Amino acid sequence: MAKMWEGVSNAVTDKLADDFNSSISFDCKLYKQDITGSMAHASMLGVTGIITQEEADKLIQGLEGILTDVESGKLPFDENCEDIHMFVEQVLTERIGDVGKKLHTARSRNDQVALDLRMYLKDQVTTIVNLLKELVETVTNKAEEYKCDIMPGYTHLQRAQPITFGHHLMAYAMMFLRDVERFNDCYKRMNVCPIGSCALAGTTYLTDRVYEAEKLGFDKPCLNSIDGVSDRDFCVEFLACCSLVMAHLSRFSEEIILWASWEFKFITLSDEYTTGSSIMPQKKNPDMAELCRGKTGRVYGDLMGILTVLKGLPLAYNKDMQEDKESVFDGAETVIKCLSIFSKMIKTLTANTENMKNAASKGFINATDMADYLVKKGLAFRSAYKISGQIVKKCIEENKTLETLSLEEYKQFSDVFDSDVYQAIDLKTCVSKRISLGGTSVSSVEMQIKEVRKILDDINL
Repeated sequence: MAKMWEGVSNAVTDKLADDFNSSISFDCKLYKQDITGSMAHASMLGVTGIITQEEADKLIQGLEGILTDVESGKLPFDENCEDIHMFVEQVLTERIGDVGKKLHTARSRNDQVALDLRMYLKDQVTTIVNLLKELVETVTNKAEEYKCDIMPGYTHLQRAQPITFGHHLMAYAMMFLRDVERFNDCYKRMNVCPIGSCALAGTTYLTDRVYEAEKLGFDKPCLNSIDGVSDRDFCVEFLACCSLVMAHLSRFSEEIILWASWEFKFITLSDEYTTGSSIMPQKKNPDMAELCRGKTGRVYGDLMGILTVLKGLPLAYNKDMQEDKESVFDGAETVIKCLSIFSKMIKTLTANTENMKNAASKGFINATDMADYLVKKGLAFRSAYKISGQIVKKCIEENKTLETLSLEEYKQFSDVFDSDVYQAIDLKTCVSKRISLGGTSVSSVEMQIKEVRKILDDINL
């Protein structure tokens, strides 16, 4: 097959070198962006008079036919072509003749691939943001369902203070909202059009880059042609955003795995999103959560891969940059799959509220509230803290709880204790009194839910 770059050389390469150099096996994913971008380029060439309008129309009509045939499966990709750009141009020329050879006027594969990749990632960002919004809505709805149900809150994986399950879930809603903000911000820097930068130095043709950028939905063209073909910051930023999404999914997955275990039994996952064992009939494994946790590593690897590829590259384009695609393709597809399954898993889980409440009643997680009770009676906090610690020690030694100690036993530690201490350390009181902004009281959680829903309604990409 003739090479696109025949001319100065006889373009004869070893078959092994051809295979090593080829990217069509993976950059064929960019067919829609490549054809759409080529249609806009043909239109620009026509309106500027670089080619005739008749030629531009013929190019656009031919490209539309290729797009239709690829999407219908009528036109398979030719693995002998070096890349998707060569494939489209070759088919176009076969179909409409020499006019097809004019399509590449005033552009290079360098700016063409930069354009295709930006267009592809813009589409992926839109998809991911919509999935994140769906997940935030799902988590928020589940938080509203369990906004009154008490569970132990943890630090160091030790029972710490009583919270509600709804409050805990809303922490994840906040994380995923930040992910939405990051992707929206990433999109702004991604939405700059490189086409017209050509190989690196621009072109001698009087092109209209603003027209072409606007036609493709970009905010503006890039201002420096060298940067236009060599910039892959948007790939790094995209994968960094993906990595943070996966970090949040992984943390959530870890808790779901713990909560679904017999040791916790705080939640029950739907059979639709668990698997069994080939040998142990009693098993109900949280495989979807475990896979999300496991796939986090591969997305981190995608990010480190592209960072490493770029770290020593001189300007402008280098063939190393062909390695950008597989990492961003994998990162995008992995995040999309994980978000899609995660929302469904959360939507169908149920909380075992009695188990949560029983766990909260153990571990002296109302000890801080007892100290606060003493402070409100006039003691300094450090003195109150010490007394509370001494009381907990007595309870542990005598296998008692704060609720089962008699008032006489309390008074052995301080005369300020009165019968109202039992109300102060009741778990419902402990939760309802957490009225500070962002706290675990029902009214606070309701405010968080209301605010998150308002933010979701206002999000536009």
